Amino acid sequence: MTAAIRQRCRELLPAGENIHYVFPVSLVGSGGVANFMILVSDRFITVLATKVFSRYEPAAVWATHPRDTRLGPIEFGGGPRIRLGGTVFEVDEEYVAVVGAADTEAFSPGDLPRDPLPDL
Repeated sequence: MTAAIRQRCRELLPAGENIHYVFPVSLVGSGGVANFMILVSDRFITVLATKVFSRYEPAAVWATHPRDTRLGPIEFGGGPRIRLGGTVFEVDEEYVAVVGAADTEAFSPGDLPRDPLPDL
């Protein structure tokens, strides 16, 4: 996600929340017309509704979940999918690793690789 998109997402978060991950998803069964963004921050997993004609233009907070909510496991079959709060979202294949990283960060942070450039 670009810095501009991340900034628009940040404007919808409570003050002081830091974005860890953000990725686009589609509501399963919508034919790709109901687009959302999943945003993982310090304390929350937030589902952002997007504008009708722009998959990457966040418009409003659609749902909020505690950070200790799992995004995975990824379900495969007709495309990668996640379940969040009883809703099934389709994830582009390029973001499957992001889902795994977000869950690893929350539930087994010791499994994450060390930052190769910690001083930057």
